[in-house]
Amino acid sequence: MKKIAVLVKDPHQQYEALRTSLGALLEMAEVSMFVLDHEIADMDEAYSENMEFLDEMEGLRFSNNQVNVDRYGFQPANLAEIGDKIRESDIVIPF
Repeated sequence: MKKIAVLVKDPHQQYEALRTSLGALLEMAEVSMFVLDHEIADMDEAYSENMEFLDEMEGLRFSNNQVNVDRYGFQPANLAEIGDKIRESDIVIPF
């Protein structure tokens, strides 16, 4: 099974990154989404539902922003840990 890391640095691309993560999960890949340095912007019902779907499909969500961990249930990860997980990935998709 391919390991895919989806990196979200641009807050304006966060929704597309989540949709890409979901699409990759449908292809039977192991997907980890990393929201870097910013709080999730404009958390609406659609984004929240898609995050729940990501969780149900056993995708992983990480962030180095504590607000995302506390408010939205992301797993905490510092930059060193994120770097290690990226190196383990077969494919890296940046946003």
